[in-house]
Amino acid sequence: MTIGKSRAELTELANAALRSEPGCETARVVDLQALPGAAAGAGRNWEIPNVALGDSLISDVDRAVITVHRRLGRQFHLVGDD
Repeated sequence: MTIGKSRAELTELANAALRSEPGCETARVVDLQALPGAAAGAGRNWEIPNVALGDSLISDVDRAVITVHRRLGRQFHLVGDD
């Protein structure tokens, strides 16, 4: 079972998790979006479509986004709009 979070709350969590990954201190999650056809509360129903790199290398950020999305997707689901 996952915990429901708003888009703003999930974005904040994803940013904190991303910036804690090695080489991603300047990266920033721009926004999250709901996955089409995925119901709230039914597991991972959101994705991270865009990340601002800052001074981070794209390879570091790619790896980190996958890790962060997998980890947070097991804990939280997106509910409603802000």
